[in-house]
Amino acid sequence: MTELLRLSAENLLSPMVLFFGLGLLAGRLKSDLHVPEAVSKGISLYLMLAIGFKGGAELAAGPGGASVAATLGAAAALSFGLPVAAFAILRGTTRLGRVDAAAVAAHYGSVSVVTFVAATAFLAQLGVPHEGHLVATMAVMETPAIVSGLLLARRGDGRGSAEGALLPRETLREVLLSGSVVLLLGSFAIGWATGAKGLDTMAPVVTTPFKGVLAFFLLDMGVLAARRLGDFRAVGPGLAAFGLVMPLVGASAGLGCAVLLGLSVGGATLLAVLAASASYIVMPAAMRVALPEANPSLYLTVSLGVTFPFNLLAGIPLYLTAARAVVGG
Repeated sequence: MTELLRLSAENLLSPMVLFFGLGLLAGRLKSDLHVPEAVSKGISLYLMLAIGFKGGAELAAGPGGASVAATLGAAAALSFGLPVAAFAILRGTTRLGRVDAAAVAAHYGSVSVVTFVAATAFLAQLGVPHEGHLVATMAVMETPAIVSGLLLARRGDGRGSAEGALLPRETLREVLLSGSVVLLLGSFAIGWATGAKGLDTMAPVVTTPFKGVLAFFLLDMGVLAARRLGDFRAVGPGLAAFGLVMPLVGASAGLGCAVLLGLSVGGATLLAVLAASASYIVMPAAMRVALPEANPSLYLTVSLGVTFPFNLLAGIPLYLTAARAVVGG
């Protein structure tokens, strides 16, 4: 418990998290602090490029082969299976209908890139190494969650999509060719192809300014999260509680897979973070197309207004502590 409190304090007092807190405070005080959408999107693209490139370069410098394939397979299984668990919890503890419950559940099979980036920065601050190929799991944990959510939503109603298929063509295209997936995979591939030499060349762009850019982005995310906190009346206490419980369920599943895969403490922490996070960028866009009848305020509020702050403020150090306990180190 003492170690967990120490790690939590370090995380809470890091500049990145403090800037997120500043954004929360500004949003709750109804300040006119605002980051232009174009700037926010540009920063998002930078963060994905940087984390993808560094992950690929680290993979090139380390072992590959079966261990990488096994990790990606485990990530896909988590992405498909976690929405099933989330759906069961939602249907048993809330009054959500099948479609809304499936839409919310699908978000918890997908991932939050910002939470992952914050976790990597936290591990770097503590000097905890991790496997470079973990970044590739972010791109893997998108499509399976959408398929799982649609299966859950359509089960028993006797219908598929308007095209007669489970996944409408426009939804599949949007997921596979979304900017986040293309940039993550592309920068990862470039980092892997260029290796250590490429990382030395790109270091002034992807390494030196990384934490400062992340802090600025988290400031913007804090403002957005504060606005979503005002939607608690629509969400209700049951769904808000789910947003705190489901990350723990996902992290436990991620840690279990990490032990089976033989990942390091850092790798286990990141897999737990990925399994515990909830998408609020790619998945909401996909759900608007795949399940337009679902209520966006429900899945956006719980993923961005509840789960994201919980993981950022308390979850990351908790998962690191748990990883040290189950993996050792």
